[in-house]
Amino acid sequence: MDASVFLFGADSLEHVVAVEPAGDRVLLYVRDGQSVRTEEQPFRPWLYARGRPALPGAEWQALEAPEEGQWLDHLALFPNWDSFQKARWELRESGVDFLAPASAQRQFLTATGITLFKGLNYSDLHRLQLDLETGSLYPTEPAAEVLMVALTDNRGFEECVQGGTEKERIERAVTLIMERDPDVIEGHNLFDFDLNYLSQRAEALGVSLRIGRNGSALTRGQRRRQEASSYRRETARFYLHGRHFVDTLLAAQRYDFGRGEMTSYGLKAVAQTLGVAEPERIIVDRSNMTVLVREQPEMVREYALQDVRETRAIADLLCATDFYQTQMVPDGYQNVSTMGMGEKINTLMHRAYLAARHAIPMPSPTEAVAGGYTEVRRVGVLRPVVKADAQSLYPSIMDVYNIAPSSDKLGVFLPMLRELTRRRIDAKTKMRDVTGIERTYWDGLQSSFKVLINSFYGYLGTVVSFNDPKAAGEVTGKGQEIVKQAAAEIERLSGQVIEIDTDGIYFVPPIDIAGDEAEEEFVAKVAGILPKGIHLVRDGSYRAMISLKVKNYVLQKHDGELIFHGAAVRSRADEPFGREFIEQAIRILLEGPIEDLTKMYQQTVQEIMDGKVPAEKLARRERVTEKTFRSSLRKRSKAAAQTSGAKVGDYVKVYQATDGSLQPLDQYANDEDRDFYLDKLYKFAVRLRDAIGDEFDRLIASPKSAKMTASGQQSLFDP
Repeated sequence: MDASVFLFGADSLEHVVAVEPAGDRVLLYVRDGQSVRTEEQPFRPWLYARGRPALPGAEWQALEAPEEGQWLDHLALFPNWDSFQKARWELRESGVDFLAPASAQRQFLTATGITLFKGLNYSDLHRLQLDLETGSLYPTEPAAEVLMVALTDNRGFEECVQGGTEKERIERAVTLIMERDPDVIEGHNLFDFDLNYLSQRAEALGVSLRIGRNGSALTRGQRRRQEASSYRRETARFYLHGRHFVDTLLAAQRYDFGRGEMTSYGLKAVAQTLGVAEPERIIVDRSNMTVLVREQPEMVREYALQDVRETRAIADLLCATDFYQTQMVPDGYQNVSTMGMGEKINTLMHRAYLAARHAIPMPSPTEAVAGGYTEVRRVGVLRPVVKADAQSLYPSIMDVYNIAPSSDKLGVFLPMLRELTRRRIDAKTKMRDVTGIERTYWDGLQSSFKVLINSFYGYLGTVVSFNDPKAAGEVTGKGQEIVKQAAAEIERLSGQVIEIDTDGIYFVPPIDIAGDEAEEEFVAKVAGILPKGIHLVRDGSYRAMISLKVKNYVLQKHDGELIFHGAAVRSRADEPFGREFIEQAIRILLEGPIEDLTKMYQQTVQEIMDGKVPAEKLARRERVTEKTFRSSLRKRSKAAAQTSGAKVGDYVKVYQATDGSLQPLDQYANDEDRDFYLDKLYKFAVRLRDAIGDEFDRLIASPKSAKMTASGQQSLFDP
């Protein structure tokens, strides 16, 4: 079978923006320019099982299956969704091994080879953004009220619904959504705040949120863990007939995975980090929103519209990759945007095997797999610095050495990987020669290919249908050999290796290597010794690097901008005063003089002792979980959460008081534990000990000594 069919499905139907199963039929919504038409197709739910258990209504087909291993070797087809659901429940109760996607959308798309959005650009999708301004943070509080509903879309529409009663405002928003008829509704913290708040207020007021494409109401699903990023949280789920929801807060968390650039995932902070903040951004005190709406309605209106404009801009940047992956993965856009990468590859494999009517293997038992090679060879301040990167190292190894799951009897895995790689190279080439919307299209497409390509290795070691831990170990073993080989060659050519991390090497180039062209030629020379098909490229050049320990460093770009990597230098859990101290210390280490570090440290000590550090810089943000209230180990957090009235899932800003308790920031009473914060300051400084070196104890006094010095006693730093 053509590898492109493995990726995009066998059916060529284009411009499908939604599929909605109903019984034994499926309604397809197909975009035709500015309008959307509907088509119907038959739908037979299916499941895979080991053997042929007795199931009412099932039509069984025996599948081709190897003799060795454990395989789901029979396929059952059902006349409608109800009979499938009953069969699925019976199998779960009986303990029979089976595979049965619970999503009717995924079932239909997997079985037919149709995919959503085929033939469309991201800009063709009609996307509407929604944001609420409310009288409280919780829809059940006495002050709860939807004060404004701000709406925009990517076709030039903007409106802020205000005035009248709350019921009239919600009804007007419903009317506008139905008139605009979007394919997608976007919002920041859309699931846990806007939709949750709107649905509960509408229910309290007797308003039906009939904003589905067929006039049906908004429905709420079960809370579900967000799987597509390292930031684990459960979120509410909502569904609309014929439309998709996309939460840009979740998109920001996925984007920031591995980067760690964002100190907050709030809308304003994300927009600022991504460079899409609205000019002359209005900031308001949300705790007083009801009064502000009454007294300054135009100002709040502009504030609300800025929120939805920024939401749209964030989605423009972060969501195109999910859109283009939905052209391949047989599932809805809303699900693809929150689905783990291993599951995406799993669905592609399932579609190919279902089309061939071949059995699907049971997952192999998990095994420990050696990770990538990491090593720090030099610490301190080093300059200049070049990064060499083995592009897509693990996928390249799998391609070069033909490493694939042993259970992939149809040979789907490697052809998909190679076709994705070929298409990505083609998209990147075309991107270079065009501008505007066309360039945006090719960039979004190549990015979606890249994300999938880099997930093929992880798939091998995950508990999925075609996993193969032994193959995963073979990949990492080859990877370790290759990166060590490259590092040895750099040092043979008089470079100084600083850090090796899986597929990247930071090094100080030989003294005679300076400038972009010379650095690229040097890396190309190193690459010449590597196996054919492994591509080592110059991936960055920096004025300096502060190396601390594995995966913890600071890079200084040639324009002076700092890039922090690793929790040892900066963490979201750090109090703001500590983050500021570390950044200032880093700049002193890079620019000098080194004695300024002592001055800055002592100044911060004095400010803490004098109570001059603002409370908001002492406070850290903590998330309230069920353990906060249950665990005796978290009694300090529990007290702060209860005092502030926070609920599970909320964030509270807390500081440590003199009695050792954590208190909510909004109840600050000039009672911070200054000794505690002096100790914290010293611990922040200690993070930089390896960079400062032998001078550390001379430059940075311990908390007790620093306190004595700051109070005017004999200085430890005097000669």
